[in-house]
Order: sequence, then structure tokens, then C-alpha cells
Amino acid sequence: MRATKRRRSAAVSRDSFLSAVDLFCGAGGLTHGLMQAGIKVEAGIDVDPQAEYAYRSNNPGAVFLQWDLGSKNCRSIAQLFRPGAIRLMAGCAPCQPFSKLTNGAGTHEAWDLLDNFGRFVRGILPDLVMMENVPELADRGEGVFGRFVNTLRRCGYYTDWRVVRCEEYGVPQARRRLVLLGSRIGEITVPEGSNGLRSQPRTVRQAIGALKPLASGQEDPGDSLHAAVRLTSQNLRRIRATPHDGGTWKHWPKSLVLPCHRRATGRSYSSIYGRMWWDRPAPTMTTLCTGLGNGRFGHPEQDRAITLREAALLQSFPRAYEFWPPEETLNRKAVGRMIGNAVPPRLARALGEALVSHLGRRTISARAWG
Repeated sequence: MRATKRRRSAAVSRDSFLSAVDLFCGAGGLTHGLMQAGIKVEAGIDVDPQAEYAYRSNNPGAVFLQWDLGSKNCRSIAQLFRPGAIRLMAGCAPCQPFSKLTNGAGTHEAWDLLDNFGRFVRGILPDLVMMENVPELADRGEGVFGRFVNTLRRCGYYTDWRVVRCEEYGVPQARRRLVLLGSRIGEITVPEGSNGLRSQPRTVRQAIGALKPLASGQEDPGDSLHAAVRLTSQNLRRIRATPHDGGTWKHWPKSLVLPCHRRATGRSYSSIYGRMWWDRPAPTMTTLCTGLGNGRFGHPEQDRAITLREAALLQSFPRAYEFWPPEETLNRKAVGRMIGNAVPPRLARALGEALVSHLGRRTISARAWG
């Protein structure tokens, strides 16, 4: 992977009255959005060592800690906050146990991570709490989400949670997420998207339309994340047979249709191998979104699947965001996992701004830190 020189995002001011710790931080999407909202993030914690470069490179001033939170006590987390500041504990516990794409969720190794989040809240009592996860958590969490909310309420937090549509917060992607905010300071509400239902959301064209055109297997010389996976000859025939701007496999000749799609049970899965629409938000980015057969991840008009860079932009990461050390061979699977699992920075920024607004001038002056 070649090094590319890009302008880094400005660091948040050191005199921020809010001190945050990001649990399960991954590549730093949540941290990045909070910093854009003016919140000082002290540290990001994640068990994945492959996330360290992305987190540290794009979020100046925040320390990356490769910790297994299941083995940490409350004191180790509490000492990360800046003394005297208003404390925000934020995070997105890995969502695999709750996702509708996961089978056997009850035995998943990450099942207890939200309980650990609750354990830290109970033991530390931060002033503010932010949690983001998949919508299925509320329905399939088998009591995990209910325990988390009850923990907050027993500890004196006002809470509000809802399932939000990320495209209403400026994310060029149709992504639904469960968001919870908690405050020991006063009543709090999850903000409505600034776009609202009356405004046009950001589109695929706006997010990736200016990138260098690529063919299957081709790479942008200036950005190795903007590299298209080389398609097999059969899949190349399939994408060429798919009409531009929203076409699907239902437009293919019979010789190209997969056996699973010929069965009655497979006919409703029209998005598989489909192209995105230029002037709509993208579908939900997943960890496998650069694979043509994993969803509607075909480019609107170029004969290929989307690239890692395009996936990151559709998640609302800045164009300059770096995910992998330039001196190392790019690990596409690791970067795809980081992008697909990330909290969209634009959503995180909107939530961070809501917390700043929630505190207000009276609270800031009352809790001013030295």
C-alpha cells in the first residue's frame, strides 16, 4: 500500500469541558464524530490490534488501548477521564450477537459485552452515556438491552432511545441503528435528524461520484483503498448484463442466473448482485460490502463492485481517513470489517452535538474544570 499525503482533521480543542472514553472503538468512527462535535475523547478501547493504526492516525490526542474489556475493572476505565471534566462513556458493543444475519446468537462470544458496558456505568457513574447498536438488539437481545436500560435508570440516569435512520443525519446510506442517550444531569432526548423527512438525503453520487473510474481489478494509483476486486469472467458477464443505476439479476439472460435465484425461495432476493442507484442513499454497508454477490454492492454504472474507499465514504468517513499502515500490504478483509462495523461519523457528530447542547452554558459553568 502506498503512502498518500492528505490533510488530517483538526484536533479538538484541549479546553473542551467534556471528557469521553470510547468503548469498543474499532477504527474510530464514533470517536471521530464526537471530536468533530467539540468533545475531547481521551481514549478508545478495542480488543482488535488491527484497528490501532486507523484509530490513532485519524484521531489526534486520543490514545488507543488494546484491552479486553471483559477482563478490566472499573478503576482502569475511570482513570482515563480527565479530572474535573464532565464524563461521557460512549460505545457500540459488537453487534454480531443481535444482528438478524447471525444465527445461534445466544452462544455468540460477544454476547456479554453490553453487560460489561453496564458494569462500567454502574461502577463509574459517568455524567453521560451514549450507546449505538443494531435495531435487533431491542428485540433479540434476550433481556440484555432491558438490563442495560434498567441499570441506567437505577443509577439515576434520564434515558431516551430510539431506532434512527442514518440518512436523516447526513449519512449517504440507508442504515437503521438503535441509539440510546443517558444523562444524570437532566432529561435528555435523542435528536431528530437535521435532514428530516422533508429534505433530500445525501446520495451515492454525492458521496463517490467524483472518484476515479475503475474497471474490474483496477486500482487508483493515488489511493490503494480505491481498488476494485477482480471479478471472475462469469461475474463480469453478470455485471455487464445488469442495467445501470439500480439494475438487478432479474434483467439477466437465463444462462447467467444462479440456481438459488431460480427457486421460488430465492426470487425475492433481488438486491444480490444488484447495482446501487446514483441518486439514492446506498444500502447498508456490511463487512463484506466490496463483494458483488453479498448484496446490492455493484457500482451504479461501472462494471464492478464498490471499493473500500467508496464503502468508507458511504459510511460518511472523510476522504482523508486512513485505515491501514502504508508500509504494510493491505489487508482487505480487516479494513472491510472495520468499515462495515463502524459507527458512521456523521451520526456520531449529530449525537455529540446533541449532548453538548443538552449540557448548556449553566451546566458548563457549574462543572468547569481547572
